[in-house]
Amino acid sequence: MARERIVIGLDGSHDAELLIRRATRLLERNGGGELMAVHIRTAEGASDESPQVLETQRRLVLELGGTYHTVSAPDPALALLDFARKSGAAHLVVGQSRRKPLAGLVSGLLAGGTVEARVVRDAGEIDVHVVPRPDSGRTPARRRPDLGRARVGIGFALAAALPVLLQVLLAAFDHSVATAVLIQLAGAVAVALMGGLWPGVVGALWSSLLVNYFSTPPLGDLAIHDPQDLLSLGIFVGVSVAVAGVVDRSARRSKEAARSHAEAATLGDLALGASRSEDTLEGILAEALDVFGATGAGVFSSRDSQAAGDAPSSDSSTAPGPAADGRVWRLVAGAGDTTAWWPGATGAPGTAEPVDDDTRLVLFGREVPATESRLLGAFAVHVKAQLERRQLAVSRREILRLAEGNTMRTAILRAVSHDLRTPLAGIKLAAGGLLQRTVTYTAEEERELLETIDECTDRLDQLVGNLLDMSRITADSVRPLLGPVRWGDVVAPALRGLPDGSARVELPANMPTVEADPVLLERVIANIVENAVKYAPDSGITITGASDGMGTATLDGYPSGELRIIDHGAGVPARKVLDIFQPFQRLHDRPQATGVGLGLAVADGFVKAMGGTLAAEETPGGGLTMVIRLALSTGSRGARHAAGQSRREAG
Repeated sequence: MARERIVIGLDGSHDAELLIRRATRLLERNGGGELMAVHIRTAEGASDESPQVLETQRRLVLELGGTYHTVSAPDPALALLDFARKSGAAHLVVGQSRRKPLAGLVSGLLAGGTVEARVVRDAGEIDVHVVPRPDSGRTPARRRPDLGRARVGIGFALAAALPVLLQVLLAAFDHSVATAVLIQLAGAVAVALMGGLWPGVVGALWSSLLVNYFSTPPLGDLAIHDPQDLLSLGIFVGVSVAVAGVVDRSARRSKEAARSHAEAATLGDLALGASRSEDTLEGILAEALDVFGATGAGVFSSRDSQAAGDAPSSDSSTAPGPAADGRVWRLVAGAGDTTAWWPGATGAPGTAEPVDDDTRLVLFGREVPATESRLLGAFAVHVKAQLERRQLAVSRREILRLAEGNTMRTAILRAVSHDLRTPLAGIKLAAGGLLQRTVTYTAEEERELLETIDECTDRLDQLVGNLLDMSRITADSVRPLLGPVRWGDVVAPALRGLPDGSARVELPANMPTVEADPVLLERVIANIVENAVKYAPDSGITITGASDGMGTATLDGYPSGELRIIDHGAGVPARKVLDIFQPFQRLHDRPQATGVGLGLAVADGFVKAMGGTLAAEETPGGGLTMVIRLALSTGSRGARHAAGQSRREAG
C-alpha cells in the first residue's frame, strides 16, 4: 500500500510551525506517510521574509522526517496546486488568510478569491485542510522602503519654494490657465522625484492654490466662476497626485532594487565562502563590520561557552555580566571593538539579532534600521551554521579521542593477557621451584632460578613502564622539564642496562647542547637502542651525532642538533616506516619477540613533547637509521620551547 503524501503550503510567516504540527498529526492519524513542505515565494512577499524564520521552519521539517522545497512563482495558489499534483499528494495543508474583509472583497473581485479559497476550489481530488491562524490582534504593516529623511526634507522644502518660483516666472509674461497648469505640473513632478509621495501631494495642492489665485479669473481671488477653470484645476490636482504617486513608487522600487542587489551580492559572498570552507565565524563578523558599518561585531552566548565551541574567557570584557533578564552573556567570537555594548545593556548604540534562544549576534556602534533586518538575519543564520560546525568539530575530536582510547585499552588488554603473562609465568615457575621443600637445588641451580626471577622482573618492569608512558602520551599529560643537555651525558646512562658491546658510541667532540629533558631523552635513546638490539642483533649498532649551527635545518626556526642510531640489520620496508611508530606494532608481527610494541611509539611521543622530531632512514648498505633531532639550546632553561609553543598557538 503506497504511503500517503501531505504537502504543506508555507508563505514564510512566523506561524508556519502551526501548519507543520497540524500536518504531522494528520500523518499520525493516517498511519504514517511522507511530509513535504513547500515555501511559495512571490515578488511581493520576498521583502517581508525572515531568513531566520525560514531556516527554523526548514530544520523543523527535516527533524520531523520531511522534505523542504522552495518555489518562486507569481501566483501562489496555482504554484501550490501544481507542486501537489506533481508530487502525488493526497492532502494539502494551507493557512487561512489574514486579510481584512475589505481586502478579501477586493481580492475576490481582482484575483478570484483568497489563496486558500482558490486552492479549495481548484484542488480536485486532493483533500485540502485550511488551518485557522491565531489572531495576533493586529495586522503587521508592510514596511515601505525608506527614501531617507534628508531626501524627504529637501522634497518638502521644494514643495514650498518651487511653486512660488514658478509663479514668479509665469508673472513675467502673458499666459493662459493651461500654460500655468502645465508649468506647475512640471514642478510637482520635480518635487515628487526628490521627496516622494507626500512632498509631491503638498506641492500639487500648493501649486493649485497659486494657479487659482494668480492665473484663474478673477485674478487675486480664490473664487472660480468658470466651470472649465474648475475642471482644469481638478484635473491638475488629480494628475499631480497620480504622477507623484507613480514617481514615488518608482523611486522607492529603484532604491529597494539597489538594496536587494547589494544584499544578494553579500549573500552570494557568504554562500561562496561557505562552499569553499572559508566562511569562518571570525570571517563572518569581519564582513559584517564592512557591510553594516559597525565598530565591532560579536557573538554572545548565555549558556556555557564550551557548548558554543569556545573556552570561557577570564577577561572582563568578554564576560560583561548579567543582563536585565538575569542571564550572563559571554563572548564566543568577536571582531573590532566589542567592549561598548552587549545583549541587555543600555546606553551605547548597538543591535542584537537572535541566533537562537541562547545566542545573539551583536553589532556595536550602530543601530541597524528595519530595512537591513533581512540581511542581518541572513548573517545570523550563517553564524548559527558556523557554531554548529564548531560543535561538530568538537564532537568529532571527542569521538576520535574516545576511539583512540578504546583502541589503546583493547591493545593494553591484549598485551596484559599475553605479553605480560610470559614474565609472570617465569617468575611464578622460578619462585615455585625455590619454595619446593622436597627438592634440593645446588647453588648453581638456585642462582639460575634467582637470575630468571630478576630477568623476568626487569622485563615486566619495562613492559609496565612503556604501558604507563604510552597512556601519558595518549592523554597529553607529558610535561618535559627542558634545559641545556649534552648528548654524551644521556647516551652513557641509556646504554647501562644493555649487554656490553651492544652499541658503539662515536660522538663528535664538542657537540653543542640541545634543549631537552634529560630523563625523557635518556628513555628515548634506551628504547631505540633496545629495539635495534632486538631486531638487528650482531649487526653492529653505532651511535653518532651531528649539529647544524648554521641553521640550514631548523625546528620552529631554531638551529638543531641530531643523534643518529645506526644498525645494519634487515631494515624496514619503505611502506611500513610510518607504522613502526604506532603503538603495539612489531616488525613482521613476530610472536617470539619480547615486549608489546611500544618502544618506538613511546620514544616518538617523548621527542615530540620536547619539541623535536624522530625519523627513520634507510642505512646505506642495508639497515635502519633512527634520527633524533632537537633544537640547540639557547642557554636559558625552557626559553626556546616557550617561544616555539607561543608561536604554534598563535598559528
